Amino acid sequence: MDLGLTGKRALVLASSRGLGLGVAEAIAAEGADVMITGRDGDRLEAAAKAITARGAGSARFVVCDLSDKATPALLQERVSKEFGDLDILVNNTGGPPAGLMSEADLTVVHRQFEIMVLSVMDVTARFLPGMRQRGWGRVLTIASSGVIQPIPNLGLSNALRATLVGWSKSMANETAGDGVTFNMLLPGRIETDRLKELDAANAKRSGKSLDEVANAARAQIPVGRYGAVDEFAAAAAFLVSARASYINGSMIRCDGGAIKSV
Repeated sequence: MDLGLTGKRALVLASSRGLGLGVAEAIAAEGADVMITGRDGDRLEAAAKAITARGAGSARFVVCDLSDKATPALLQERVSKEFGDLDILVNNTGGPPAGLMSEADLTVVHRQFEIMVLSVMDVTARFLPGMRQRGWGRVLTIASSGVIQPIPNLGLSNALRATLVGWSKSMANETAGDGVTFNMLLPGRIETDRLKELDAANAKRSGKSLDEVANAARAQIPVGRYGAVDEFAAAAAFLVSARASYINGSMIRCDGGAIKSV
């Protein structure tokens, strides 16, 4: 299936590794030119070269940190210089520290809100007018299955990412008439470095071995395993494609059926 992404220009936040990098690779494989971002310049450079070498689309990179309030303006400047305009924005952020919501430090809550919520809103606001003017755009926000079914010991993530649910749905209602869609993609337990870190934290907290924790988690997933990054990335590539023009304001689960609710 031709996803209609050839020549499209995409910005993928927090994409030096894990889900963000997987999504960037998948979009570029469909012919889009992508800009990847992160804090590790060496990792970004290697990833951009690898994406470009595979052909179809190409990749550029920007070293930046979403905790820096100057980053949204920097991204706007670099996209304008490298691409001119932007067709696709994939909002992705790192997760906050694990822990119980009842024990959260409000100073940490405030800072993580700036990084995980306000930065996403700021970056989006800088590119949305151009998308609406041109009559085509895709904004995909990667969140977590915790916005539907709160994840134990990830209270802050559950709370902050849920804020983006109302924001994304509101934006979807307001911009669809201009050809711009807003959707969210919710990963379950996808096998990334972040998941390994969370499993290790759970093992330490519970006094169990890492294998015990991982096996117990897999047992709760109907497909019986963790997801692969490329499976998640394939769903993302479709949601930002021309083929997905009638999918708007949705939250798509990519969790192997782990969420219990309908």
